[in-house]
Amino acid sequence: MTDQELEEQRRQKWRLNGNPARTFEDARAFIEDVGFCLIYPMRPALLAPTFIGAWSGSDEKLPNWRQAYSDPTAQERTDLMVRLLRDRSAYETNLFDENNSFLVAGSVFPYFYALVGERNPKQPPQPAPRSQYSELACDAYEAVRRGGPISKQKLLETLGGGVSGPALDKSLAELWSKLRITRVDYKAGEGAFWDVLYRWSPDAVREGIGLSVPEALSALLSKYLDCVIAAEQGELESFFGNFVSRSRVKEAIHALLAARELEFIYVGHRSLIQITQVKTAASRSVPESIKH
Repeated sequence: MTDQELEEQRRQKWRLNGNPARTFEDARAFIEDVGFCLIYPMRPALLAPTFIGAWSGSDEKLPNWRQAYSDPTAQERTDLMVRLLRDRSAYETNLFDENNSFLVAGSVFPYFYALVGERNPKQPPQPAPRSQYSELACDAYEAVRRGGPISKQKLLETLGGGVSGPALDKSLAELWSKLRITRVDYKAGEGAFWDVLYRWSPDAVREGIGLSVPEALSALLSKYLDCVIAAEQGELESFFGNFVSRSRVKEAIHALLAARELEFIYVGHRSLIQITQVKTAASRSVPESIKH
């Protein structure tokens, strides 16, 4: 494989070749095919598709999250994404950057939950000196649990006048990053609506709790390589290092290579990793539940 061939395969997979995903059916098929994507491009660049690129059908002059709100097509894209969330065809997370959401296909989401979600999701978070949750985050969680799905404006009213919008945003991000809560809707004039994840999608949470970290990581490594076609080991470690330690990523890669579910391939002068190009091995490498 040449560098150009690799780039062409990615562009086709990521809908950057003039075949935009503008309808609900196309958007759902896209996210199911790639498994996960950023909403907007990141700087520095991350090896992953973007929802805005698939919607545009191109990667030319794509806005980042700061520029997106002034884009005249922003509302149309947002409406399409919200339809995916309402249908549970996709889940929005802030696993990379709270300002640039990460969209995960419904079939793949339990595997991400296994990596970063709480194993006892119905136990409320508690503030403590070493807790990863602030007191306001714990109060916000309880308000969402009692009143969700609930808008940010309603949350501000529920929590009292002393809570500022930025402070609430920070607290919601704390909860969202651990998949305690999720954005489930958006309405003009009210903004985003939040709900506790275990109530919004109990089956996905239950499935995620039942998966071990090594099992989930191995499945996601294979899905990621299916999405990007081939990648350097450092790119795999960089991507999944956002969720688990790099040492665990290395162990999972080596295990899959030893099992011959992954293999090395030379692209130009680079040694990349891809899913083993043997039908029986390829079908094993990506579990049936997350195959496109």
